[in-house]
Amino acid sequence: MPTFDLLLQLWGGTGYLLAKIFLAWAEGRTEDRSWRLAGWSAYLLGLPAWVILLLGQSDWIAAAIEVGGAPALALGLIRAWRRSSQVAGVWDRAVKVLIYLLIAAGLAFSLRHHQGLNAVSQFLELGVTAGFLMGGYLLAKKNPSGWLWFALMLLCMGTLMLVQDKPILAGQQALSLI
Repeated sequence: MPTFDLLLQLWGGTGYLLAKIFLAWAEGRTEDRSWRLAGWSAYLLGLPAWVILLLGQSDWIAAAIEVGGAPALALGLIRAWRRSSQVAGVWDRAVKVLIYLLIAAGLAFSLRHHQGLNAVSQFLELGVTAGFLMGGYLLAKKNPSGWLWFALMLLCMGTLMLVQDKPILAGQQALSLI
C-alpha cells in the first residue's frame, strides 16, 4: 500500500471516527455545544482526505456526496456555534439544493464512467449517499433518526472500502458502527 494512500486513510478515518464519537457523546447532554463543535469540525477536517481517496478510485457518486455534504456539516457547525436550533430558511434551502445538484453530478459521472448502473461499487455508493446526506442533515437539525441513516452509510462505505483494498477505512467504518 503506497504511503500517500496510507496517510490519507489515517487522516480521513481519524477525522470521521472522532466526529462520530464527539457527536454521539453530545447526544442527550444538556450542554452539548463543545462536543458538537468538535464533532462537526472533525468531520470537516477529515473530508478532504476522503474526497481524494474516493476520486482516486473513480467513486464519483460517493466523492460528490462527500463534497455535497460539506454544507450540511457546516450547517451543524454553525448551529452549534450559535447555540441555535433554527437556521435561516434560505441557508437550509441552499444546502438542500447544493446536495441535490452534487448527487446528480456524481451520478451522471458514475453512469458515464461505468456506462450505466452496473457496478457493485455504484450500488454501495448509493447507500453511502443516502446515509451520509440524510444522516448529516438530520443530525445537524438534532434529529436522532440521523444515526440510523449513518448506520446505512457506514455499512455501505465499509463494504466499499473492503472491496477497494482500504483496510484502515473499512476498520474505521466498523468502529464507527459500533
